[in-house]
Amino acid sequence: MTTAPLGVERRIGQRFAFNLPVSLRDIATAAEGLGFTQDLSSRGAFLFTDMALSEGAEIELTLKMPSEITLGESMRVRCRGLVLRIVRPADTSWKPAAQAEGGTKLSGSRAAETKIGVAVCLKGYEYLPDVEDGSADFRRISALHSPSETERPATPGPGSPRAAAH
Repeated sequence: MTTAPLGVERRIGQRFAFNLPVSLRDIATAAEGLGFTQDLSSRGAFLFTDMALSEGAEIELTLKMPSEITLGESMRVRCRGLVLRIVRPADTSWKPAAQAEGGTKLSGSRAAETKIGVAVCLKGYEYLPDVEDGSADFRRISALHSPSETERPATPGPGSPRAAAH
């Protein structure tokens, strides 16, 4: 009877399976890209992206850090990190966590099959102010829909009561 070798857990912080959008910036080249996390902790993340990155690269990640990690409110942060490992889609020795544990796929797992996986060690945080979602102030741009009576124009016309009040 043989037993499977036990892996040594090297992570310091608890990992949480969060599928969160993240924006990326390579410090050296100023190249920018987008991705999404598979899991996240206060000290590291595993994410998927189309952005060309290499092991050892210093990057910035901007995302909304969940309350489970901040131990308070969810907040936007910009993290500096170091790319520890790159996993190419053709690497069949690696599977997303949900597949490896026999669970159901995460919603981003299908998209993850075409992106590179990136393991990042987070070095520092900068807390960012929350930005208001200003999308309500933009006009609807669509050939299929016309503005409804309840939508207000993005800029008041001359002679309108709002323009006169300013």
